[in-house]
Amino acid sequence: MPKHVLGHRSFFHGQPFLTMTRSDLVEELANRFGQLTHRDAEFAVKAILDAMNDALVAGHRIEIRGFGSFSISHRPPRMGRNPRSGESVAIPQKRVPHFKPGKALRESVDQRTAELEAKTKP
Repeated sequence: MPKHVLGHRSFFHGQPFLTMTRSDLVEELANRFGQLTHRDAEFAVKAILDAMNDALVAGHRIEIRGFGSFSISHRPPRMGRNPRSGESVAIPQKRVPHFKPGKALRESVDQRTAELEAKTKP
């Protein structure tokens, strides 16, 4: 397989898996759309990610039909423990991004994963 499809190899529970990085996404976009230069694809990816970041920082929800939605979850303040000393530590409230995959993405991933597993089994 070409490198842009594979991404970077990592390991999870001893099994190799692939990670698509930002540069892999730029390369894939440039390859799919021949009229885009690598620099234009890089600018497009940066612009999209910056717009999504700005929307989430402002507290907005991002919904991409067929893909999923991004929102902000609020974690209330709580008491935790320092694992080294065992003493209690106050953990402040946080706003964290949350992604919920859409139905089409969930079904596609499930179907394509099953197809790939069927191909690799003898």
